[in-house]
Amino acid sequence: MSKSTVKEIRERFDNDVERFSNLDTGQVATIDAKISLELLTEASKRIKPDAESLLDIGCGAGNYSLKMLTKIANLNCTLVDLSKPMLDKAKERVSEKTKNQVTTIQGDIREIDLKENSFDIILAGAVLHHLRDDQDWESTFDKLFRLLKPGGCLMISDLITQETPAVNDYTWERYGDYLEAIDGKAYRKKVLDYVEKEDSPRSMTYQLELMKKVGFKQTEILHKNMCFGAFGAIK
Repeated sequence: MSKSTVKEIRERFDNDVERFSNLDTGQVATIDAKISLELLTEASKRIKPDAESLLDIGCGAGNYSLKMLTKIANLNCTLVDLSKPMLDKAKERVSEKTKNQVTTIQGDIREIDLKENSFDIILAGAVLHHLRDDQDWESTFDKLFRLLKPGGCLMISDLITQETPAVNDYTWERYGDYLEAIDGKAYRKKVLDYVEKEDSPRSMTYQLELMKKVGFKQTEILHKNMCFGAFGAIK
């Protein structure tokens, strides 16, 4: 099966702004979404308590930036997303919570130009699973590394796979059971078919090793539950 194009992904999110604006509806299919959100932002604050600048990639309706602003109030926020309606919603919501600068950029993080060594914290919530082959993953991680100031952190919450096929099959079977318990067999099929079509997740191990490869000094595992994880690295 061919994966969704960037255009197809953008169009889907263009039509789903209100659902993703609400943590109780936008994250139903994500195991431990609220826990991961709390852990990533709290870890970011402790790693970089004097942070001044935040980059939120695949920001959606702004949930990660909003949570980060409850930890460090005076942040300049740069919000990046494919979807213009999502960005508009995120800017509206984030601007209400900070007097500092809120900048929105519509586009693909792989393609947009941003100044290197200019961000204290980069948050990537449920976005990097849209990367495709090894080269795509490595070049994107390298770019995120270069965008960070020394001592800055990249924090990721995302869909992940397992290294061992038999274990991977088990975790996804468990995830299917979780989905089915929420809304039946049809919902299970809908979500898993969508993941197959749109996403290309990699294991946490793969991503942690890649972080070290591109230059990050330290990596941190904050949380893992089946095929979802929260983790990061420090430049």
